[in-house]
Amino acid sequence: MLTSKQRAYLRSLAVAEDTILMVGKSGLGPEISAQADSALEKRELIKGRVLPDSCPVSPREAAEAIARDTRSDVVQVIGSKFVLYRPRKKDPKIVLPRPRP
Repeated sequence: MLTSKQRAYLRSLAVAEDTILMVGKSGLGPEISAQADSALEKRELIKGRVLPDSCPVSPREAAEAIARDTRSDVVQVIGSKFVLYRPRKKDPKIVLPRPRP
C-alpha cells in the first residue's frame, strides 16, 4: 500500500513516462496483463490508456483489474489514462520516500 507522499512522488515521475499500454475494443485479456507484467518488471512504473470510444470498461476498472493481475499498485487514474507501479524484486531503481512513523 502506498502512502500519499509516495503516490505524489510516483505521479511526478510518471509525467515524463510515455504511454506504453493501450486497452482497446478487445477489452482486458490475458495478453494485456502479460504485457503489463513484463513492462512493470522492466520499468517499475508504467502509463496506460483506455481508448474511450471503443473500450467496454472504464479506465478505473481497467487499472484496478490490471493491478490485481500483476500485483501492482494503481498510482492514479486521470481521464482515460492510468499509472501503475510495482517495484522490482531485485535491484529496484525507484526509491520511494519513507513513510513517517
